Amino acid sequence: MKVLVAVKRVIDYNVKVRVKPDNTGVDLANVKMAMNPFCEIAVEEAVRLKEKGIASEIVAVTIGPKVTQEQLRTALALGADRAIQVETDEEVQSLDAAKMLKAVVDKEEPNLVIMGKQSIDTDNNQTGQMLAQLAGMPQGTFASEVDVEGEKVKVTREIDGGLLTVSLNLPAVVTTDLRLNEPRYASLPNIMKAKKKPLETVSPADLGVEAAPRLKTLKVEEPQPRQPGIKVESVEELVDKLKNEAKVI
Repeated sequence: MKVLVAVKRVIDYNVKVRVKPDNTGVDLANVKMAMNPFCEIAVEEAVRLKEKGIASEIVAVTIGPKVTQEQLRTALALGADRAIQVETDEEVQSLDAAKMLKAVVDKEEPNLVIMGKQSIDTDNNQTGQMLAQLAGMPQGTFASEVDVEGEKVKVTREIDGGLLTVSLNLPAVVTTDLRLNEPRYASLPNIMKAKKKPLETVSPADLGVEAAPRLKTLKVEEPQPRQPGIKVESVEELVDKLKNEAKVI
């Protein structure tokens, strides 16, 4: 079984994000970049499927400028067999990303596509669902458990009311949630081996897709600082502050 894993390059989650002085976007100069945490979970799940003897090949794919090869090499070090980079310096929004991934799916014909439920930079939570629709594949989103059984995959999803388990016919698209697994660290020997694993570079034009942003960012601002909370001595004091100071009752 071939598994396709989509990964994305984002600002490392430990880094404090800075807004550009002109408010046109986020400052990326000299900022540590990393693989999107949800994508790390997707790679880990694919590797575990291979360790169980279910998956025979793992293909990692990413979209972005040349520097995104760093995240592909990380995926290769974690256990992916080969990688594909869709190289573009243009802004790629969710629908364009889904179209490019659909073209890769058509070419590679994977049995299972695993990807993070969202990226921590835009938090759109759209690409997986759009890819499933474009490719005509069933989808299991917010997965906290994935169990492949023959030609089906059972996905336990995290929903507002608890957990929901769905059974999907393969090929299918699965998007990962935080509690699916704990990603491993790449060992130094595997990092060295990853340098020799095949990495193919294609352009959006090669895939027959044109990146055309449909949304325009007008302004980016930092959130207003939150005021510190206070303690009250009684319910009566709480009600008085909610009524007279916060004016919410």
